[in-house]
Amino acid sequence: MSDQMGSLKYKRVLLKLSGEALGGGEKGIIHPDRLERFASEIKEAAERGVEVAVVVGGGNIFRGRTADELKIPKETGDHMGMLATMLNALALQSALENLGVKTRVMSAIEMHRIAEPYIQRRAERHLEKGRVVIFGAGTGNPHFTTDTAAVLRGAEIKADIVMKATNVNGVFEKDPKHHPDARRFTRLSFDEAINRQLNVMDSTALALSRDRKLPILVFSLSEPGNITKALLGEDDGTLVSCDEVCLLV
Repeated sequence: MSDQMGSLKYKRVLLKLSGEALGGGEKGIIHPDRLERFASEIKEAAERGVEVAVVVGGGNIFRGRTADELKIPKETGDHMGMLATMLNALALQSALENLGVKTRVMSAIEMHRIAEPYIQRRAERHLEKGRVVIFGAGTGNPHFTTDTAAVLRGAEIKADIVMKATNVNGVFEKDPKHHPDARRFTRLSFDEAINRQLNVMDSTALALSRDRKLPILVFSLSEPGNITKALLGEDDGTLVSCDEVCLLV
């Protein structure tokens, strides 16, 4: 295992999965095939020595615009969204444990019957013991996205990188869904991402990553195996960091 770990590009990784990635369409709010695939790929990386922590969103269950439509106050809607992330966290935990992966769910909101409270040192200890740690309930505070939660937790556990899984293979100069000629950035600085208002993460998350010098890799979920490749440092998405010069392909 020591030789294997020595060849890894990243020792400890914070993986950000959106709720929409788990969404099931006609299959329901959680797609069983996607859940199983994501768990299998996380398992493979963990077995090869990567310490994996996960922040999962809740957009497949509840979103801010739903709160607006229901005339629910912003703070209440955000708390509902935090609870939605816990449903996804528990589903991912079950999928991983069905594959024999030791897993812990830690919540930013105390709910001791179903999850451990988030404690930084305890989270790091779980990772050192080879357990996959899933962080639920965002930051525990309204007005902050799960992107910000991912960067915050990544900084706190001293992750080498935050990896954001999306529907496209990186960050583009313009929306590739509407502009087929859009070019992809392979490398991008935090300042460029913020100044260009590129759809990487929200500005709070980007500013925190920049200040903590915590790089972000944006990669695609579309192809099976991409999560494992990203966690092992083999993906070719978009790397956002402090000193990168913008490179387009």
